[in-house]
Amino acid sequence: MMERTLMAVAALAAIAAAAVAGVFSAFFALFAFLEPHVGTAGAAAIIAGCSAVVIALAGFVAARKAKGDRKAVAAEIPDASLVEIILGVVRDRPILSAGAAVAAGIYALRNPQLVAAVIRAFMDKPADRN
Repeated sequence: MMERTLMAVAALAAIAAAAVAGVFSAFFALFAFLEPHVGTAGAAAIIAGCSAVVIALAGFVAARKAKGDRKAVAAEIPDASLVEIILGVVRDRPILSAGAAVAAGIYALRNPQLVAAVIRAFMDKPADRN
């Protein structure tokens, strides 16, 4: 399972790198086309504006998608406990869950006192309050 997750992350990184290279080359080609007509400074300004528009559009699309996901999950589980919500996230987003587990493991390795305190809290019997 972990190997499959790592392969998915590697594939996502390769796709992102290819997209960045494609956008960079497209902007370079646009710069080369515009530079004889408006000069170096003008072409650079137009490229900066185009890149700002592309980033704004990508952010807008991502924000709308994220906003829609939250509403669907909230409507799906109206009165769910914390454990049910966590299990839902693990089922729906396994890569995110694996990343969170790895981050928690690294944090636990760097802070063994916290791990000991958590284990002690689960193992100790509650005191009588009579």
